[in-house]
Amino acid sequence: MIQEKIIQETTPVSKTDTAVIEIKELYKSFGKNEVLKGVNLTVKKGENLVILGKSGSGKSITIKCIVGLLAIDKGEINVFGTDITKLDNAGLNEIRVRIGFLFQNAALYDSMSVRDNLGFTLKRHAKDLSSEEVENQIKEILESVGLSEAIDKMPSELSGGMRKRIGLARTLILKPEIILYDEPTTGLDTITSREISELVLEIQKKYKTSSIIITHDMACAKHTSDRLMILKDGIIHAEGTYEELEKSDDEWVRSFFI
Repeated sequence: MIQEKIIQETTPVSKTDTAVIEIKELYKSFGKNEVLKGVNLTVKKGENLVILGKSGSGKSITIKCIVGLLAIDKGEINVFGTDITKLDNAGLNEIRVRIGFLFQNAALYDSMSVRDNLGFTLKRHAKDLSSEEVENQIKEILESVGLSEAIDKMPSELSGGMRKRIGLARTLILKPEIILYDEPTTGLDTITSREISELVLEIQKKYKTSSIIITHDMACAKHTSDRLMILKDGIIHAEGTYEELEKSDDEWVRSFFI
């Protein structure tokens, strides 16, 4: 296994050595199909970690395990210092509120306007807010993603890039400390993909988030990552900065950067 040396980040975002996510020897199978075979990874506070890997390598499975959407077979998943695999539903929900998850398709409610999509999420978790407070928070978060004018639109009226932004707004409205991005630029044109990547960095800086970003988009990986990991055969095969892995002695690792 290759273990690339990590160089000091130059991103002007405050980072610490405190781990907000720490996975130890994570195993996950589906029947006889062993997907994860001892994954170990750490995400530090304020860091953007990008995970690369071929299709079916277990990237999305890993982040679904982090929020308890999938039960693991073996291992530890420590989030904010707590092993979530030992929590009951109530304890797991307390952790989930602090984690935002941006799905590939943005997962908006098609029958609700943008305002109602955001308001539904906010009121579900902050029942003591007044209608005025809810409205103000909706407008603030839409401004953060550059879509204030879309507040009364329906999801069917939005472009793919706008849907991603609204999905991100719905994630941000609960002020998560961790954001898990599952293919944030999939299906988008080059310019829109760049805009979403820029937005990921803006969110990291403004909200001081820690993130895992699953992507096949190497431009997104280069632009957003403080550090990268590459999954192969169910384990972390290589890690380092974009520049380090691009120059790796391992031909398979370099193949991602061609």
